[in-house]
Order: sequence, then structure tokens, then C-alpha cells
Amino acid sequence: MRINLVKIGKSTGVIIPAALLASCELTDAIDLQVKGKKLVIAAIKSPRVGWFDNYQPANDEAVPDSIPAEENSYEWQW
Repeated sequence: MRINLVKIGKSTGVIIPAALLASCELTDAIDLQVKGKKLVIAAIKSPRVGWFDNYQPANDEAVPDSIPAEENSYEWQW
């Protein structure tokens, strides 16, 4: 696909068709890199997004109720 560069103030821009934006899942911000003589535009993906969406603890007692609320509590025993 051939797209012309557009003058925007003292800069130059590219108008990307909406269909291409949608298919690449590009939104407000992008990752732009130069590789050789090519510009690479990629979607920004947040690391670890969705890791705990379906998390279920192994049992209801994963964290015991006996942990003292304050670190200087007299209940701490070593």
C-alpha cells in the first residue's frame, strides 16, 4: 500500500487507515523503532497484563489468619 507523507507543522506525518490500526491493535500510543532503513510501528503491550485474571487460590487458607497486623506486635515469635 502506498501512502504519502503529510506535512504537519515543521514535522512530517503518516496517515494510517483505520482498518490497519484496528488489525494491528494500535491505539493511542505506539512503539516506534528504526531497523536498518525501515520504521517499525508496533502496539505497546503492558507486561503481565491479565496474568491473574483467572487466578483461584489453592484453598481458602492460603494466608493464615494468625499473622499479626502490626510488625511491632507482641504476637511475633521467632
